[in-house]
Amino acid sequence: AKPTLPTNFEEETWATLKSAITAIFLKRPDSCDLEKLYQAVNDLCLHKMGGSLYQRIEKECEEHISTALRSLVGQSPDLVVFLSLVEKCWQDLCDQMLMIRSIALYLDRTYVKQTPNVRSLWDMGLQLFRKHLSMAPEVEHKTVTGLLRMIEGERLGEAVDRTLLNHLLKMFTALGIYSESFEKPFLECTSEFYAAEGMKYMQQSDVPDYLKHVEMRLHEEHERCVLYLDALTRKPLIATAEKQLLERHIPAILDKGFVMLMDGRRLEDLQRMYSLFSRVNALESLRQAISSYIRRTGQVIVMDEEKDKDMVPSLLEFKASLDSIWEESFSKNEAFGNTIKDSFEHLINLRQNRPAELIAKFLDEKLRAGNKGTSEEELEGTLDKALVLFRFIQGKDVFEAFYKKDLAKRLLLGKSASIDAEKSMITKLKTECGSQFTNKLEGMFKDIELSKEINESFKQSSQARTKLPSGIEMSVHVLTTGYWPTYPPMGVRLPHELNVYQDIFKEFYLSKYSGRRLMWQNSLGHCVLKADFPKGKKELAVSLFQTVVLMLFNDAQKLSFQDIKDSTGIEDKELRRTLQSLACGKVRVLQKLPKGRDVEDNDSFIFNDGFTAPLYRIKVNAIQMKETVEENTTTTERVFQDRQYQVDAAIVRIMKTRKVLSHTLLITELFQQLKFPIKPADLKKRIESLIDREYLERDKNNPQIYNYLA
Repeated sequence: AKPTLPTNFEEETWATLKSAITAIFLKRPDSCDLEKLYQAVNDLCLHKMGGSLYQRIEKECEEHISTALRSLVGQSPDLVVFLSLVEKCWQDLCDQMLMIRSIALYLDRTYVKQTPNVRSLWDMGLQLFRKHLSMAPEVEHKTVTGLLRMIEGERLGEAVDRTLLNHLLKMFTALGIYSESFEKPFLECTSEFYAAEGMKYMQQSDVPDYLKHVEMRLHEEHERCVLYLDALTRKPLIATAEKQLLERHIPAILDKGFVMLMDGRRLEDLQRMYSLFSRVNALESLRQAISSYIRRTGQVIVMDEEKDKDMVPSLLEFKASLDSIWEESFSKNEAFGNTIKDSFEHLINLRQNRPAELIAKFLDEKLRAGNKGTSEEELEGTLDKALVLFRFIQGKDVFEAFYKKDLAKRLLLGKSASIDAEKSMITKLKTECGSQFTNKLEGMFKDIELSKEINESFKQSSQARTKLPSGIEMSVHVLTTGYWPTYPPMGVRLPHELNVYQDIFKEFYLSKYSGRRLMWQNSLGHCVLKADFPKGKKELAVSLFQTVVLMLFNDAQKLSFQDIKDSTGIEDKELRRTLQSLACGKVRVLQKLPKGRDVEDNDSFIFNDGFTAPLYRIKVNAIQMKETVEENTTTTERVFQDRQYQVDAAIVRIMKTRKVLSHTLLITELFQQLKFPIKPADLKKRIESLIDREYLERDKNNPQIYNYLA
């Protein structure tokens, strides 16, 4: 006979399993061992009873889970205690479901796998817990409120049980209700909390402290995500904190503390500001703040006429400070670097021409002999820094004019600290502006070197050996007119010996270079005179004009101002300055009668018998006219004259190419071509001048259009 199942096989087997499941839920020991239980499930599944077994287990689990969750209703009013009970309930369920799944593993592997839309026993347990939790809204609400309270407490500095938080939030994730039930209210609470805190802290603390606080808060929130929040919460959580603590307060932070941080060069705080602003895409606001800071601070330096002599050192210091902030605090951000350059260019051109002139003067000061204690490396560094300012100048021709004038003085008076440094500077200028900018300056150096060779060959020449008066040594600088600044010719009657010397040199020079003209620049000459005073012999280093005046006293003890004027032929103003330097300065080789600071028409001068000085060689400084205002004006006027030629040439160049052009287009093209700032009104004058000189004509039908006359 075919073997058959006992009549009550299913019921009896289920009774054994039910008693075991109840024991598991009630945490009691069960008499039946696990192997038999596992075998029982196996038997039921083999005999196609898996479906009813699954339903019976589900029903049994639902009863116990619903009882467990109902037991939480109305429990402890203390939220932390209540959360511990929820955690205990959840932990128990997990343990119990694992145990049941272990016993009914065969059911999971066969029936559940083979039947669509049937959950595994573990998932069924979770689904039942979720279902009954939603049927007990008080429990769910109280749990969420408790979690939010604990997190807020932690934010306020209280110690909380992070493990408890971690377990409960994992429960929400496992049940699939984390996002809806917890994350949404959590982010709303976070937003409210930081909105209030941001307002309070902004009013109470200064900007550096506020930024430190924001940095600390963002770090704390990040840690929270690592320790107990779900990984997906990190982005919205940090964004919420950033919005409330940073984004809302960007203008206030900049208004309240940016200038203070920049003035104090607070690199660390500025770097913190930069990194925090970059998190909320607020770098544009920071960039604008830098721009207005540079313009405002720089304007004070550039526009203060009383402090002109400190302008360049102050600008260099300001630029160096900005560069170190840019490198160390702003991560060498390219846009910020460009902003610094643009703002600097704006402020350095606020006063037309003056900064260009002062940069040239600053370089003159550095390249002159007498900068003791400055090494070559330091000098090179200073030149490079000054060159940075030079790049920002729009009127580079003004700089060139003043630099050329000062370079001429240094070369002619032998006042250069180092010819290497001079040449290095010219190479730098050449790299910046091209050879056209420096060819005159290079020509000046060539002249000086050629002059040395000419002097050498003059000393070897027959003219020098046979005709020169004895007791005089003379060296001549032969300068090419186009390269050097133009000097006003100043007449003077030279002593006979010097005239003879000049004539012999002229004869020698013209025999060597025929077809050239020599013009003597008396105002630039200087001499060393031997003087025999009753109290000792001295050597006097003096200018040519001082020499001419002093030589008169070889033949006379006393001379009046008028006598000296008639004998020397020096122009009145120049003569007064020369006499002032000899009789009223520190070194008084002559005495003035009557005594006084200024030279009057009726004054007389006598040789100073009582003259003494500790040194053998004495320099008698000429009275410096305050780098005469006239001298500066003429240099500036010369620059403007040159500019007019450049404008005329540019207009003709453009019109030659275009033949016909409207006024507006011509002006636009000129602005693109000219490398210096110029007003439209000045351009209009140049156009009118070219029309008068018949290079251009107005169109007969439309006066706003110009035609080029070939």
